[in-house]
Amino acid sequence: MSRQVTTKASGRTFTVRDGESVLDGALREGVIIAYGCRSGACGSCKGRVLEGAVDPGSYEEHALPAGERAAGMALFCQARPLTDLVVDCREIAGADDVQIRRLPCRVQRLERIAPEVMLIRLKLPSNERLQFLAGQYIDILPKEGGRRSLSMANPPHDDELLELHLRNYGGPFSRHVFGRMKEKDILRFEGPLGTFFLREGGMKPILFVAGGTGFAPIKAMIEHAIQGRVERPMTLYRGCRARADCYMNDLAERWNADHGVRYVPVLSEPLPGDEWTGRTGLVHHAVIEDLPDLGEYQAYVCGSPAMVEAARRDFTTRCGLPVEEFYSDSFTPAGGFPRASQ
Repeated sequence: MSRQVTTKASGRTFTVRDGESVLDGALREGVIIAYGCRSGACGSCKGRVLEGAVDPGSYEEHALPAGERAAGMALFCQARPLTDLVVDCREIAGADDVQIRRLPCRVQRLERIAPEVMLIRLKLPSNERLQFLAGQYIDILPKEGGRRSLSMANPPHDDELLELHLRNYGGPFSRHVFGRMKEKDILRFEGPLGTFFLREGGMKPILFVAGGTGFAPIKAMIEHAIQGRVERPMTLYRGCRARADCYMNDLAERWNADHGVRYVPVLSEPLPGDEWTGRTGLVHHAVIEDLPDLGEYQAYVCGSPAMVEAARRDFTTRCGLPVEEFYSDSFTPAGGFPRASQ
């Protein structure tokens, strides 16, 4: 039997299924509440049960002392509702609410998903999880120094593994990943970072524009929106050089077919063998052709600095997009570093 949980701060409600914790139900329905380890050890998800009753589950005593439990506190990563609940918990509304951490991780999987794009999945220690907002990135910290910034392509509710998409720009880290990195290698990272994340308030239609591996954070945002049953119309324009560069195209087509996310792939330099009959040219030009009036939209744009800046200029000056509704992240080709612009 499912139970309904209501948060005191925002009044948001979500359903917790049989066998789920309060946190599991919240994340499944796109409600982000504070958490850390998800194993009852850190206390980050601690809150108060104001109405109703829970099975407190298994946890470490230092994370929830007996006196706090007697006063109605619970660890929501472990607590399972026995009735409908009203809870007082810390909801995550913006990047300032998320703790930045340094953690080790293991390379769980490497898969070349395009000629010059590697999919990397990272596994954290068994007692750790990373809380983040859809669209944020992490900094890989190589042993030899420096940083390599990569956006997370997995949504917050799917946090067992961190998913990264790395384009081979020819730099030291790219050469290492494409030439020497192996599954089970150990890395360290810092994150989550950045202010490029999905703003969930309001009812404006959402425009996503992704160039190259700028698809990664956009993927996280769309999957988070689908999971949270966001009812705002969503449109994705995706720019790639040739058909082979348009990795995970079938996934974007499933978003279109199953969830109504309008999908428009655009190739800038299709090859003769691509037999491409779709849109060509610059991706932001395709947006302008189809949506000359963006006055009622909210836009999320990620890709090369040139594409992001051209989109910012043209969407706001030619198409009437409010400046405050343009959110972007630029990927610098020389180093692959995302920069959260707004």
